[in-house]
Amino acid sequence: MAELLNKNLIAAFLEMMAAERGASIHTLDAYRRDLEDYVASLTSQKSDLIAAQDSHLRKYMASLGDASLAPRTQARRLSAVRQFHKFLYADGYRNDDPSAHIDSPRQGSTLPKFLTITEIDHLITTAASHDGIKGKRLLAMVELIYATGMRVSELVELPFSAAARDPQMLIVRGKGSKERLVPLSDPARDALRDYLEIRDAFIPITSSKQPGTSPYLFPSRGKSGHLTRQMFLNMVKDLASEAGIAPSRVSPHVLRHSFASHLLANGADLRSLQQMLGHSDISTTQIYTHVLESRLRGLVQEHHPLAKL
Repeated sequence: MAELLNKNLIAAFLEMMAAERGASIHTLDAYRRDLEDYVASLTSQKSDLIAAQDSHLRKYMASLGDASLAPRTQARRLSAVRQFHKFLYADGYRNDDPSAHIDSPRQGSTLPKFLTITEIDHLITTAASHDGIKGKRLLAMVELIYATGMRVSELVELPFSAAARDPQMLIVRGKGSKERLVPLSDPARDALRDYLEIRDAFIPITSSKQPGTSPYLFPSRGKSGHLTRQMFLNMVKDLASEAGIAPSRVSPHVLRHSFASHLLANGADLRSLQQMLGHSDISTTQIYTHVLESRLRGLVQEHHPLAKL
């Protein structure tokens, strides 16, 4: 009985997140995993989502620490539980919120990892040396993600219509189905143009052996209909190894961080960067201020008269 109740409450919460907040499939999957982990802890404590008290939640958080989960991961799971209990309270399933007085785990200030401009150039040069249709696809994807700072999910799910007419700007649909415009560099446009000439080779053939169609810019024969995040991650890791860069240092997210860090280092402002990255809150963009601070110190050293005394 309790198991069915827990499942129904989680399903109701995820439905709300999708309908009212426009949460993506990836976000919903992450919430589901975190809440199922929380429910497993409650079950071991002989409780459920309706009867849970703050003492149960404290034990759950303690178990995450005992399992040596990173503070950031612990904080994410607590955030999911908090949002869930707020939903239960707001919709009348409960008359209290046991998560209201639970403190978040302390997090260190982790700086984003990024590559140098020289390393990015070497990565792109290596991708450009690949022959064939897969080489053109790889170069287009690497150029696009570095030129725009897109999330990997945004890249692999780009619709074909977004890039079908040699655009100078891309319309990217981000978290919460919010759309934003991001400019394309000339190298990215050139790589995209070359890729579009051979894109049809990646579209699955229909059952009647006729040429198929696909709504995605990067189609594939897999279940999703487009190249997956994991496939692109593997492609980037292989490319890094070939370029003489440790694969552990390179990922699609590192390319996004590199885009942001290099823009700031070359004069972009935080507000513009926030728009291009699709951050709803500028506090998220402020993780890159270490780059901005370094540039400002350089400006002071170079131009302030007292710095030269």
